[in-house]
Amino acid sequence: MPYKIIFTDIDGTLLNKDRKLSELTKEVFQQLQKKVPVVLISSRMPQAMRHLQHDLHISHQPLICYNGGLILVDNQVVGSTEIPVPIIENLHDFNANLNCHLSLYNAEEWYVPKMDRWAEREENNTRVSPEVLSNAEVIAKWKEENKGAHKIMCMGEKEYIDCITDHLSRNFKNELHLYRSKDTYLEIANRKVSKLTAIKILLEQHFHLQLEDCVAFGDNYNDYEMLHAVGRGVAVGNAKPEILEIANEITHHGKEDGVAISLQKLFGLS
Repeated sequence: MPYKIIFTDIDGTLLNKDRKLSELTKEVFQQLQKKVPVVLISSRMPQAMRHLQHDLHISHQPLICYNGGLILVDNQVVGSTEIPVPIIENLHDFNANLNCHLSLYNAEEWYVPKMDRWAEREENNTRVSPEVLSNAEVIAKWKEENKGAHKIMCMGEKEYIDCITDHLSRNFKNELHLYRSKDTYLEIANRKVSKLTAIKILLEQHFHLQLEDCVAFGDNYNDYEMLHAVGRGVAVGNAKPEILEIANEITHHGKEDGVAISLQKLFGLS
């Protein structure tokens, strides 16, 4: 069927080995922009997605950030679901002896306790610079501002991340989504949201389309619901086994233009 909208993950899916958009990807998306809307959907914060939108000529399209925790249309918030401060405090206290890096995100804000190797790596990967502020100071600030976190990123040695994962799973399994993108990374979001919940909001309120009208691309556990529910869920070749299993199509590796090659075939592009 002629699909009417495209949703694509970024990291592990859309970017090449240099963590950039390849020339083929930019060319394919340039051709597509006159045919169908393309929406980037990621665990990233807005600033880490906008330069990619610009390069793909889709800056006028909505953004789904923080795995669905923040939805922007014309840079206006149309959906926002945060992790409450008491949960952040609990994690902060539990982490006191582990001393893992905790990055705290809300909308356009990214706070790190110090510019350690974890912060520097994320800065390099996303092309966004954080603000240095202790976790305790951020918690106090957000209490006053009545804010929570759209995302928490825990980074540290595997055994310490294991401890945090176990603690949060035991105490907040109904409140939190936990995404283990690698042994040393744990991404945390409010359990009420996912990429799929965000897609449903945009389809209903903005695009007036159905799930069967969508083609979506992904590689990791946080893409599972999205790929399973849309009209055509496409996994890049490097996707997790569970994602490969439920995908309607498996394309090339994400670093080898998998998304662009699939779209060329799907939409008959040269």
